[in-house]
Amino acid sequence: MNLQTHSQTQPLRIAFIRQRYNPYGGAERFIERALGKLVRKGAEITLITRNWDGAPPHDYRHIICDPHYSRHFGGRAARDRSFAASAQRAMREGNYDITQAHERIPGCMIFRAGDGVHAAWLDHRGRDQSPLARMATRISAFHRFILHQEAAMLAAPELRAVICNSDMVREEMRRYYAVPDEKLVVIENGVDLNHFHPALADEWRIRQRQALGIDADVPVFLYVGGGFMRKGVPQLIAALARCTSQHGRNSCLVIVGEDRHLKTYQRQAEKAGLSARVLFTGPRRDVYALYGMADAFVLPTRYDPMPNAALEALACGLPVLTSPTCGIASRIIEGENGFVVDALDVDTLARRIDTLAAPGKAERMRAAARASVIDLDLDTLAGKLLSLYERLR
Repeated sequence: MNLQTHSQTQPLRIAFIRQRYNPYGGAERFIERALGKLVRKGAEITLITRNWDGAPPHDYRHIICDPHYSRHFGGRAARDRSFAASAQRAMREGNYDITQAHERIPGCMIFRAGDGVHAAWLDHRGRDQSPLARMATRISAFHRFILHQEAAMLAAPELRAVICNSDMVREEMRRYYAVPDEKLVVIENGVDLNHFHPALADEWRIRQRQALGIDADVPVFLYVGGGFMRKGVPQLIAALARCTSQHGRNSCLVIVGEDRHLKTYQRQAEKAGLSARVLFTGPRRDVYALYGMADAFVLPTRYDPMPNAALEALACGLPVLTSPTCGIASRIIEGENGFVVDALDVDTLARRIDTLAAPGKAERMRAAARASVIDLDLDTLAGKLLSLYERLR
């Protein structure tokens, strides 16, 4: 399909809006993959951003929107408010055929809810907060601003479609904001099935284990992501300490990513006597090698709309242990390609780690894990986006 406007003389002009580039961020990886495919299909792409430094080479133009804001008076809310106002002007002035925001910015034609529904996240976050902590969260300037932006954007007349990256997000859009079904389009994240595949184990299993000092026969559970509290790192460490089987007690947890409270989790592992079995690697660009090293992937997240890391792990043949408040849960068949456990249920997490650590158990689930995402190749993703754009233009 060649993307051209009605006149058939100019390429379809699409603007994407995302604040900043994070080389380890799921939204950024989605944008890189989708934009590359769209450019090759003939689209003219503009990225409206505050900062995209460090991104790989690309064939689309940038508009930098980085107006002044006070870091001391307003903080994150002031930052996001200033970017939203600047991005709105850029959208209006650009005469684009399609505007697709990956931030909560009223006035866009399409909103991709890659970060989910903020109102839903606050409810999930509050499950084990004290009443005082829940109140503090709700009255914070940042969260009030995001909730206002979310509601205003979903009610704006310009909005014609919401891309939900999981069935979970679609249901939350209905429940929290009564978004009409005709505006809700489920397009799950794509995964590079040629780059992430089970054969990575042949190349990296032994090499990476040797590099990290892990024996060849030790069960290895891999976590990839930032935001350790939200994505379940404290529960994983606690669960590992409660494993009862011999293989569960001998297993290792490898945590890939960065978090400003890293020392807190290192101390938790140390107090639990797990310093030698919980390894913090920091962020890694060669995460594919770690998928090749691991036996299973763990992400008991309190809230994650559709984590790219879980898709990549499944593509590599790793069974996934996750939570019902994770978008990937809809692709998990209990006992076949993983397990779904409440993010705060440490005892059940420990039992599932014991199960996956049993000799041969994870290995027998590899084919089912790979098969569960075989329909999410990048060409399929691009095709679904193109179909949506053709319908809306």
